[in-house]
Amino acid sequence: MKIFGSSGTRGVAGEELTPAFVLRVAKAAATVWEADRVALGRDTRTTGGMFADAAAAGIASAGVDVARLGVTPTPAAVRYCEEEAVPGVLITASHNPPEYNGVKLVGDEGIELPVDRLERIEEALLADSFHDAAWDEVGETTAVTHANEAYVDDMLAAVDRDAVAAAGLTVALDPGHGAGALTSPDFFRELGCEVVTVNAQADGHFPGRQPEPVEANLGDLGRLVRAADADVGIAHDGDADRAIFYDETGAYVEGDASLAALAARGLSVGDTTVAAVNVSQRLVDVCEEAGATLELTPIGSTNIITRIRELWDAGESVPVAGEGNGGVFFPEYRLVRDGAFIGAKFLELLAERREPVSEVVAPYGDYHNVRLNLAYEDDRELDAMLAAAEAYAADADATPSTIDGYRLDYGDAWVLVRPSGTEPKVRIYAEGREPDRAEELAADVRRTLEAAR
Repeated sequence: MKIFGSSGTRGVAGEELTPAFVLRVAKAAATVWEADRVALGRDTRTTGGMFADAAAAGIASAGVDVARLGVTPTPAAVRYCEEEAVPGVLITASHNPPEYNGVKLVGDEGIELPVDRLERIEEALLADSFHDAAWDEVGETTAVTHANEAYVDDMLAAVDRDAVAAAGLTVALDPGHGAGALTSPDFFRELGCEVVTVNAQADGHFPGRQPEPVEANLGDLGRLVRAADADVGIAHDGDADRAIFYDETGAYVEGDASLAALAARGLSVGDTTVAAVNVSQRLVDVCEEAGATLELTPIGSTNIITRIRELWDAGESVPVAGEGNGGVFFPEYRLVRDGAFIGAKFLELLAERREPVSEVVAPYGDYHNVRLNLAYEDDRELDAMLAAAEAYAADADATPSTIDGYRLDYGDAWVLVRPSGTEPKVRIYAEGREPDRAEELAADVRRTLEAAR
């Protein structure tokens, strides 16, 4: 797909992403969907209102009514689409820096569009094949004020509230100034937790930290856990579809470790789970122990969702899936990454085990992860780096997997290099049982790509 990458379309506001382009994307989607009404939500970014206005104009100009949800977490908007049986346009750049924004499309069953349906919209967009409504047939716009409240109520009904409340947990929460600031504090309090917060004011400038919930951005959360003597820290990204954890000592928990812990709780013999090609050996180990099957996809929620739906059609059970970036799916609840719900399932695990976070994730801590990003200026630099990656993989003493980029498994460690689907960067991932081994693999690939660039 040229327009829609691994998770919608994104770009720097005013440069790669303009109001005119967003209008055309929304109009193409409304044309292809042939729906009577489309939901429209956004995250907290400063350009969100502008792009939402453009999207609303595009939808209405195709003769379709617009239900404007305002600022809302992606999972809340997805829930609204499912409950109302309407498709949705979401203005969000998720974890990207504040200057970015983007468009994500959701079907009327409350699931992000799979690849084939995105391609139909992309074809209409590229061909300028739009429906233009007459002056007296344009869509009407209405404001929806209850989407966030209904989302919280829905989650409360799906979680073991009594068990979590009985555990008497103190939660340190960092919504990162994103849309989760409007819902997650209330949700965790309603679960019976004592909640302390940092960066909990919805603010599209993201003054306290960058939107991506990685260790380098979450120092305040670690300090808050220690200061409040909290049992767990939970951080979201900009649209609150991820959850990253800190243990009771204020130490960062690798997303691959929390995914493995949740998968170990949810998987049984005969189940299938789905993860991206940068999957940690931790999840591989969990699947082997549980007698479950692991399916790999290219990186990105769109690809994981598409594969889960294919497995459902084949009669497979997929109770848990996701990536090690904090984006975990519980498809039997809803096929969407949901940061607050992921956090609640982790709290259920703590209540069930009656152990601190550090002990719950300890079985999955024997691996060291490295992630590097190499920015490029133009397609010429990108092509040069990818050509170097291809040559590096061909010369390696390992058979490369080319599901998404080039992944080389060496038994004791692995390394993956691939272009980002959301930013002008080439990403390098490495993992090993020994820190030096992972660092060495990542550095070697980096030197090769930098020389080519």
